[in-house]
Amino acid sequence: MRVNERSTSGVHRRLVFTLGGFGALALAAVLFAPLVGGTSISLAQVFDRSQPYGSNIDAQIFFVARLPRVLAAALVGSSLALAGVVFQALLRNPLASPDTLGVSAGASLGAMLAITFNADFTLFGLSSVPLASFAGSLAALAIVYGLSVVRRSGTSTLVLLLGGVTLTALLSAVMGFVQFVADFTQTFRNVRWMMGSLDVASYGPIAGALVPTLLSWAGFALLPRVLDLMSVGSESAASRGVDVVRTERIALVSASLATGAAVSLAGPVPFIGIVVPHLVRIVVGADHRLVLPASALFGAALLIACDLVARTALAPLELPVGIVTALLGGPVFLWLLFKRA
Repeated sequence: MRVNERSTSGVHRRLVFTLGGFGALALAAVLFAPLVGGTSISLAQVFDRSQPYGSNIDAQIFFVARLPRVLAAALVGSSLALAGVVFQALLRNPLASPDTLGVSAGASLGAMLAITFNADFTLFGLSSVPLASFAGSLAALAIVYGLSVVRRSGTSTLVLLLGGVTLTALLSAVMGFVQFVADFTQTFRNVRWMMGSLDVASYGPIAGALVPTLLSWAGFALLPRVLDLMSVGSESAASRGVDVVRTERIALVSASLATGAAVSLAGPVPFIGIVVPHLVRIVVGADHRLVLPASALFGAALLIACDLVARTALAPLELPVGIVTALLGGPVFLWLLFKRA
């Protein structure tokens, strides 16, 4: 009993330090990023109540132009990082990422169809492109979920990986065909969207993405202990009383929902979901009770920083954030591979 109490106390202590350290990093990113840009603003001026909001330029820049995209970056970064952790544990593959099972490709195809065929509708304040993107992710999720229930004894990791690769290749071919039949303007919009962008100028899209994101996070909250066992193997987890089928389905649906919501809000943003979990494990270890919250906080801070670089590096021009994450994530991932080798 004393050993168990000491072990639990040690985990709680490490959890407090983990949440405190990574939480402070994420909070600093959220507070600092809206103050930086092509136009300098003062935080004191932003919250100055002596002048009306309509004439307070600093407040308008802060709350309208910058804060929404910072919050969107935090939401997308944390969702992709959490999905990466779960996919890597579920598939027992360190190269697994949020686009492994084709959910990201399905979301991209949905957005491209909405752009190419000039779909113009709104629902709950959301425009056609993010709605079509999320619908595409749900369609891809349905295919993946169909694969996951083929075996009643559990999900076949090999079937999921091969099915995800095949689905991604198929959807990529369909996206190529859509680009082929689109005109120049539509192709340009498609290409820009595929590069990833956090050009969010209102809080409506964030609120829309928040619903599936919160559902996925509720699923993630059920997984930390069982993911440690699933990382070793489904047979070992089952021998210790884990409901393997239920756990795999919760993990699959939660990670796919998080990916679909993130892609519908920002487009495909590469490397966040694959690099962040590995960097976090170097700091906190492999215990998913620590890895999951740390990855969410660090993913949010990292994408906020990447978006800050994207909108200031070539100001007044703005880079797609996907280019920045790829330029940063590629070398970091190669370093991780070299370090592991």
